[in-house]
Amino acid sequence: MVRVTNAVAAHRRKKRILKQAKGFWGDRKNHLRITKEAVMRALAYSWTHRKQKKRNFRSLWITRLSAAAKIHGVSYSKFIHGLKVAKCELDRKVLADMAIRDPEGFAKVVDMSKKALA
Repeated sequence: MVRVTNAVAAHRRKKRILKQAKGFWGDRKNHLRITKEAVMRALAYSWTHRKQKKRNFRSLWITRLSAAAKIHGVSYSKFIHGLKVAKCELDRKVLADMAIRDPEGFAKVVDMSKKALA
């Protein structure tokens, strides 16, 4: 009787795991046991890190807005409160981008916020 191997399926399985480990460093990319562990860990963390990415960006925008608002003589919290009172619909992402790329426009927004508080 002919011996039956599982070569095609096994090779496909190994190939799939090694393909997922593309870009990994050292033995994590080409030794199957280490690669399997690394890929499983990466897949487990990927879900969590997609959620954390949103928090990290919001934190970055707030830091940038705080620095830009201080340049114009107002704290971040008072700046945001003034925008809410003035019913300004700009979100933190747009404001942070404006603070970097369009300082004159951001200065006008800060003035609008200050007037709403006064």
